[in-house]
Amino acid sequence: MRRTLLGLAGTVALLLGLATPSLAFEPVNVVHTEKVQAGPYDLTIGFSTWPVKAMQSLDFTFAPEDGIAGKKGTLTMLHSGVEQDDGPLARHPRKREVWGLDIHAMPEPGTWTLRFDVEGPAGAGTGELKNLQVMEQPGPPMGLSWAISTIPLFGLIALIVIAWRRTRTTVE
Repeated sequence: MRRTLLGLAGTVALLLGLATPSLAFEPVNVVHTEKVQAGPYDLTIGFSTWPVKAMQSLDFTFAPEDGIAGKKGTLTMLHSGVEQDDGPLARHPRKREVWGLDIHAMPEPGTWTLRFDVEGPAGAGTGELKNLQVMEQPGPPMGLSWAISTIPLFGLIALIVIAWRRTRTTVE
């Protein structure tokens, strides 16, 4: 009985000891910031990767100078005159004291504008981060990447077909 309880306690301790670090979220690492004045509110926009590249996931953080308590905000992204309404700003999932976008990718290279509408105790305000340069997608073109990544799939299909043909019984 004593051995069983010790074994059970050791297993539980081992499981909890190994699981705890894996449950922790990696913090948002802001490497570049920009300032925007949205009416009476000073916003600091943080980027986890700089320079921003198309189709590359990164974290955006939007932090009013005096915090997000009692405020609401919306984000609109503009590119080539086309608006992309990203809706209301929500807390960043890994940095709960600010608004943010988690693992967001800019879909196209070019010049972008981020428009912020903020409402709070000091009133409403609108501000824009203009001329955000988004560079070309890193790495090879998307079509080439997909073509190279499907080579193992085609190899597996060929292997299955060859094995099926060799093991198939012939009916006479």
